[in-house]
Amino acid sequence: MDLNAIRMFSVVATKGSFTRAARVLDIPVATVSRRVAMLEIQLNVRLLERSTRRLRLTTAGKILHEYVKRGVDEFEAGLLALQEQQHQMAGLIRVSIPLGFLPMWTLLREFQAEFPNVEMSVFATERRVDFIEDGIDVALRIGDRKSASAIARNLGAYRHKLVAAPALLERYQVRQPEDLKKVPCIAWGQQDRDIVWLLGTQAIAVTPKLRVNDYLHLRSMVVTGGWVTELPPFLCSDELVEVLPENPLPEQRLSLLYPSNRNLSRITRVFIDFIARNLHAALEEGSSLSRLE
Repeated sequence: MDLNAIRMFSVVATKGSFTRAARVLDIPVATVSRRVAMLEIQLNVRLLERSTRRLRLTTAGKILHEYVKRGVDEFEAGLLALQEQQHQMAGLIRVSIPLGFLPMWTLLREFQAEFPNVEMSVFATERRVDFIEDGIDVALRIGDRKSASAIARNLGAYRHKLVAAPALLERYQVRQPEDLKKVPCIAWGQQDRDIVWLLGTQAIAVTPKLRVNDYLHLRSMVVTGGWVTELPPFLCSDELVEVLPENPLPEQRLSLLYPSNRNLSRITRVFIDFIARNLHAALEEGSSLSRLE
């Protein structure tokens, strides 16, 4: 049985009009009419007598509406109670995020605006956290999600971009990945590891003038016009130009991790759902970028 169609029928019966019911439900009139007609077919009984000037319940419609309205009223009261409970939700959530991951800064602020009684403790780090030792409830992580002690909620993927300031590209021609070996580069990375950029099907080893595990630092350097680097899309603005767009960097997976051996608090569950719903849009904001043709 289509419970949504039953609710639509109840609203039509209460309001006495498909048009007024559609306005209350905030859906097209045609959708309401079609779903109620399908409900009549499913029940094999006519619920409404329709004419160009009026709408009235049949005897069967009156009987059904009398009982259905009680359930619909209780359902809507339950929704209101749930919304009120969410706004009253209080407690502490401890979150780990990567350094400089700006979209999460926005989402953390929006989450607290929606749930003002929730306190947050945010631990920004690139290392893999220990949920017990570090006291973390949920962690946003990029790439490798393998962990025997954690469950991963997949948030999709995004792709970094190779970028430079226009001034640099006036001095150096970058037509193919091999040209990067002649261009000054800076990169995210650690001192004891080789830097290799996977550009399309080609792997290019570079010797960066600077290595740092902070993309905000890299961006502040590259906008001055002295280097090429790779940045997440939310740090790529109109000040920068995408280099070799036909040779894209690989996608990187995003996940929310939380302990597998712990019953999740209600706050943590609501937080995970909130981030999963909103992260993609947050990643897209501020991601405008010129391209090197």
